[in-house]
Amino acid sequence: MKLTYKQGLKDGIPIAAGYFAVSFAFGVSVVSHGLPWFVATVMSFTNLTSAGQFAGAGIIIAMGSVFEILLTQVVINARYFLMSITLSQRLDEKVTLLDRFLISYGVTDEIFGVAVSKKELVSKEYMYGLILLPVIFWTLGTLTGALAGGLLPEIVLNSLSIALYAMFIAIVVPAGMSNKKVFIVVGISIALSCLFYFTPVLNTVSSGIAYIICALVASVIGAIFFPIKEEREPEQEQRGEQNG
Repeated sequence: MKLTYKQGLKDGIPIAAGYFAVSFAFGVSVVSHGLPWFVATVMSFTNLTSAGQFAGAGIIIAMGSVFEILLTQVVINARYFLMSITLSQRLDEKVTLLDRFLISYGVTDEIFGVAVSKKELVSKEYMYGLILLPVIFWTLGTLTGALAGGLLPEIVLNSLSIALYAMFIAIVVPAGMSNKKVFIVVGISIALSCLFYFTPVLNTVSSGIAYIICALVASVIGAIFFPIKEEREPEQEQRGEQNG
């Protein structure tokens, strides 16, 4: 069964809701530090990455160089290289090169997690539907937060970021319920992440590099000990039986 544009829109609703809350906090934060509201809004529309945007905005506010911004974004967002490579293997044959470039714009942690959790090959229609609402609400949330200014207390703004963690849980738990091995791989990744966070010397490694190392190590362990067997097509099975 082919994944449709409508299904993508439906799956994107909870992501969009969480994105609005987080980007609202981003808009309030950067504008309160002197960044114009329209700059914050354009930044959200063109980047779609919370950690990268906060880091980039901080460098801009501190009057840092373009090189600093570029280097910071590459390090923090390097995990998206891995996500894009993995997702490209899950797209169906009708996804053109142009479609891949357009889809890459919307590859975030949550969108990637939802897309690769599908058992079917992912269609371009589904991906466009999945990306649309999160992009709109991420941008709209930033605009709303930027215009709202300091109307909300800081404790409320900080609590909005919890929405992202809730989304991660909502993505991982259903996949883990259908395959217990997913929990093991996730547990390995969490353990490695804690190791980088709490261990002296290792905690000096940038978060972007740490994410990549945790993802790679957990993925390699999962591939070695819990390999997924490829399903054979009916025609291949028939040929195999005939050859046998």
